[in-house]
Amino acid sequence: MSSPGEERTTAAVRPYVITRGRAGSSRDALPLETLVMASGSALPPHMQPEYRRIADHCQGLLSVAEVAAHLGQPPAVVQVLLADLIDWGHIVARPPIRVVKRKRADLDLLRKVLDGLESKL
Repeated sequence: MSSPGEERTTAAVRPYVITRGRAGSSRDALPLETLVMASGSALPPHMQPEYRRIADHCQGLLSVAEVAAHLGQPPAVVQVLLADLIDWGHIVARPPIRVVKRKRADLDLLRKVLDGLESKL
């Protein structure tokens, strides 16, 4: 047991233990706004509890950030665990939609179309 003045350090070690010391995964890091959902496949009985909690929370679409908040774990830890579950087919991910910057040529073309339509009226 620790003495009254000693501080416990297990909370700092726990995320490291959960990911088995991994800071990354086999895939690119999942952006926090990536939407994830359970695939419906049954998890093996030997799966660690954190994986099960993720699958339970992901019955509907949730962002990676929301999953981290529900679990009370750092987003980096949840990203590693989610990547594992995606690789194993237990979670499906929908990457965020990338916003494409408008090109000047697109605006010019739209202006010309508008001018053409106005001249017909």
